Formats: sequence, C-alpha cells, structure tokens
Amino acid sequence: MSRVMCYRCFWPNELCWCSSIKLVPTSTRFVILMHPKEFKREKAGTGRLTHLSLPNSEIQVGVEFDQHPVVQRLIDDPARQVLLLYPGREAINLSQSDQEFSIDESRELTVFLLDATWSCARKMLKMSPSLQRLPRVMFTPDSPSRYIIKQQPFAGCLSTLESVREVIRALHQRGMEPEDKSNQLIELFDRMQQVQIDCAQDPNRGGYRRGAYANPDERKPFKGNSSRRRANFFDPPPAPKL
Repeated sequence: MSRVMCYRCFWPNELCWCSSIKLVPTSTRFVILMHPKEFKREKAGTGRLTHLSLPNSEIQVGVEFDQHPVVQRLIDDPARQVLLLYPGREAINLSQSDQEFSIDESRELTVFLLDATWSCARKMLKMSPSLQRLPRVMFTPDSPSRYIIKQQPFAGCLSTLESVREVIRALHQRGMEPEDKSNQLIELFDRMQQVQIDCAQDPNRGGYRRGAYANPDERKPFKGNSSRRRANFFDPPPAPKL
C-alpha cells in the first residue's frame, strides 16, 4: 500500500515537517532554481525545506532558464537587484569584509541559487547565458558541511539550506539584513537528518536502507582528480556563441 504524502513538504504524512517549521524572515528575496531531478525525486533535498522556511522565497524548476518566463521577468524587473550565488573569480565574497559590496536600497535584493548536484548546477548555468551575465556573490563557510546522510564532492561544498544560511549571516553582518534567525535553518537541517538516520536503523520500516550512515570523516573520497573537479567548478562556463 502506498504511503499518504504531504504535497507541501513531500514527506510521508507521519513525518510531515510543515507544522514544526519556524519561519526565517528576510528582506532579501531568495529564488531557488531547482533541477527537475531535485523536484521529482529528492525527498531529502534541502531546497524545498529552505523554501518552506523562508517566507520571502520561491522555487522555479528547470534546466535552461533563458526561456523561463518567470525567471526572465525577475531578471528584467527594474525594482530588483538580482545576483547569482555561484563561486568564481569575479564573484564578490560576502564573507570578506574588505570586499566592497553595496545594494540599491530602492530595489529589492534578489539572490538566485541553483539547487542541484554540483555537476548539474554547472550544466544549468552553462545552458543559461542570462544567468551567466548576472553579478555573482559567494561566501567562505566557517565550517564544513553538516551533511551526514550525503557526501559532498570536496571541502567547502554546502547544501542549499546551509548556503542560504551563510548568505543571510553575511548580509546581516554587513547591515543588509535587519535580523538573523538563520540558525533555525540548521536546527531544521539537523532534525531532518536525524529522522533519516532513525529510519535507516529501524528494522520495522520496510523498504528503507539498512544500517547506520557512515561518519563523513571516514568515507572514501570521490574518485577522480579532485583538484580538477574543483577547478572546473570554480571556472565560469564558456561564453555562449552568438
């Protein structure tokens, strides 16, 4: 018998998060550009939990966004100052106070972020020249990812939820966010993972993975050239052909 699902958080009803999520208000608009695989298949994805926690956020699903009407309206809206959260040589590091960064207070700061695996995120950006042209921001995380149930490809990689938390903190330190309740995102992240861990260890829960999750520090590294992977990720996609 199939389980009854909550179609807001996309978890089974008995594990539904909706009533326990604490809202994190922001003056910044966060637009989560979600890959279809994340939208359809990823029950432990943090993009949806991030959206449910942020009243001033939205999810737009796609792979190529140059023909996406909502995304293009947001980019062209003169009342918005639109930035892309994506690392690169030209990106402003919000965590570094010596890097100048200013916003037009008459416009709503709007941050786009790609919610996908690292390889899919790069492809999404490569296929969307309009996103490539946006000014970029990034951050330097103050600690490794807290992800236990998934392995990040290299140090410095964070989940969507953790990344948004870092941005909120950095903007607050620069006086661009009036308050910082971003720790509530981490509390939700830890709770979500603990549910997954408990389910994996429950012998009465059929159809679930068996055994404890490995400690992230004890996992084998990803195969391949990690330095090349890191370089490819931080390098901007090639310029689109005109």
